[in-house]
Amino acid sequence: MTDRKAAIVLAAGKGKRMKSDLPKVLHEINGRPIVRILLDRLIPIGFDRLVLVIGHQAELVRQALADYPVTFVLQKEQLGTAHAVEMARGELADFDGATLVAAGDVPYLSRRSVENLFAVHARTGAAATCLSAVFDDPTGYGRIIRQEGTDLIEAVVEQKDASADILKIREINSGTFCFNNRLLFQSIEEIGRDNAQREYYLTDAVKILRRKGYPVSVVPAPNPDEVRGVNSLEQLRELAEKFAVR
Repeated sequence: MTDRKAAIVLAAGKGKRMKSDLPKVLHEINGRPIVRILLDRLIPIGFDRLVLVIGHQAELVRQALADYPVTFVLQKEQLGTAHAVEMARGELADFDGATLVAAGDVPYLSRRSVENLFAVHARTGAAATCLSAVFDDPTGYGRIIRQEGTDLIEAVVEQKDASADILKIREINSGTFCFNNRLLFQSIEEIGRDNAQREYYLTDAVKILRRKGYPVSVVPAPNPDEVRGVNSLEQLRELAEKFAVR
């Protein structure tokens, strides 16, 4: 099995609740854009390819990251996470290895968790592995449905599509995944948008892989706070406080 690694960082969004036209990933904590905080944690892992998906105010993001070893691809319309990943096909279609998919607005994802994600992915021979977290209040996050008594996923259900029973689950999908790269792009071809948001969900790739009989595993982050994203100015302030001394 190859130990080659790639990463796709999703950084195309505007962030409607940020009350600014600035790309969400360029909002700052302690004077540093949140996407730079994330990349500074990822780059030392040593990826063979690192692709950044940009969209809103794309040129500003390019300029802010001009000194980083990343390849930029453009998502002209924001049609969901699977659509964003699809934009990287031209850079990664021929890549044999494991591919991390991470959100550019989750700045404190730790190197330890990412390396553990790759390790579990390799050890279990999974087609995909999800980084999860357990929250006291999981409102707003997709829920992990495990095969009982295992570290294998039955499904990931988005909040807006979840039943009352599923909403009681506290283990959430962080939005950070590791995929067998070729299976990732094969499964994306089959994703539709028959859902509440009318978007192409990357989590549907999990459903497709499961339906085809591939194992999909899950590993929880040791610190739930590290998977928290920034969707509002309030969340930006909260993260700044949580990680003030780190």
